[in-house]
Amino acid sequence: MLYRFIFRVFFARMDAELAHHIGMTAIRVAGALGVTKFARLKPTGRGAVQAFGLHFDAPFGVAAGFDKNAVAIKALGDIGFSHVEVGTVTAIAQSGNDKPRLFRLVSDRALINRMGFNNQGAEVVAARLAKLRERHGSKLPVIGVNIGKSRVVEVESAVDDYRTSARLLAPLADYIAVNVSSPNTPGLRSLQSVESLRPILVAVQGESAGKPILVKIAPDLADEDVLAVADLALELGLAGVIATNTTISRENLLADPDKVTAIGAGGLSGAPLKQRSKEVLALLHSRLDGKAAIISVGGIETGSEAAERLAAGATLVQGYSGFIFFGPLWARAINRELTR
Repeated sequence: MLYRFIFRVFFARMDAELAHHIGMTAIRVAGALGVTKFARLKPTGRGAVQAFGLHFDAPFGVAAGFDKNAVAIKALGDIGFSHVEVGTVTAIAQSGNDKPRLFRLVSDRALINRMGFNNQGAEVVAARLAKLRERHGSKLPVIGVNIGKSRVVEVESAVDDYRTSARLLAPLADYIAVNVSSPNTPGLRSLQSVESLRPILVAVQGESAGKPILVKIAPDLADEDVLAVADLALELGLAGVIATNTTISRENLLADPDKVTAIGAGGLSGAPLKQRSKEVLALLHSRLDGKAAIISVGGIETGSEAAERLAAGATLVQGYSGFIFFGPLWARAINRELTR
C-alpha cells in the first residue's frame, strides 16, 4: 500500500524512463549498503526448479529489459528474483532510440517502450559480469544474458553479430537468450522465420561454452510460426523458448485511444499480454512436451497467475512491468507464494 501511494503521488507524475533510473539507482544503493539482504528469500527447497542443468531457488525471475547493463544483479536477487535476465546486450554499444521512449498506461497496468536496445555493449557487460562473479560467487541469482542484433549491423550480417555477443558473454552467463523479437530494432522480427533463425542459433551454439541457449519470441507470431520455432528448438537441441516479448497490438486497452495514438510505436508489455502469452504457452507446451523448457513471461502480476502458468506447462516464469506498478517487494511476494 505504501508503494502504491508513492507511485501515485511521485513516480506516476515523472517521466517513465527517469523514474526507472531513479528506481534502479535506489536498488543499487540499497544493495551496496546491504539493505536488500533483509528482503532475501531463504531457500527452503520447496518450489525450487531444476531446469536445463541449472538450479533455481524459486520459479519467478526478472525479464530482460529491466537491468540492461548488469548493474543490479545481486540486489535484484536479494529482493526476491530467483534469476535475472540482463540485457538486451548487443555486440556494439548503442544509445537506443530518441527520447521519450518509455510510457505508462496506468489504467491498463501496462508499458509501451521503444527503447531500441540501449546498452553499453557486450565487452563492457562481460567485464562487469566477470568482476561480479569474482566478488560474489555463489551468492548471485541465476544470470541469463539476453543478446540482440546491433542496430548498425544489417540484417544480412546478423549471424556474425550474434556470434560476437555469444563469444564474449556466454562464458560469464548461466544461460543465453537469443532475442529476435523486439519490435524496436528495424528488421529484427524478420529473423524469427525459421530460415533466418537457424543460422543465428547455430552460430550462438558454436560460441556457447556449453551454456544453455534459449530463444525469445514475439506474441504477434501466427500460431503456425510459434510451432515452427518450437520444432526448430527441438531440432537444434535448444534448452528452451521464452514466450513472450512485447506486442505491437493495441487491442482492448482501457487507456484513452488518443493518448495511445500520441505515444506512437513501441512494444506493449504488462497486463494486456496475459491472454496471448497464455495461448503461446499452450502451443509451445503441446509441441515441446517437456523436451525443452518454456519460460513464460507477459502479464504475470500475482502468485496465483504465476502458478497458473507453471500448471499450464511453463518451467519458469518472469515479470517486468509488474515491478513498476507493485513495487520492490513484488517478486518476493510472488516467490513466497510459489514456494509455500
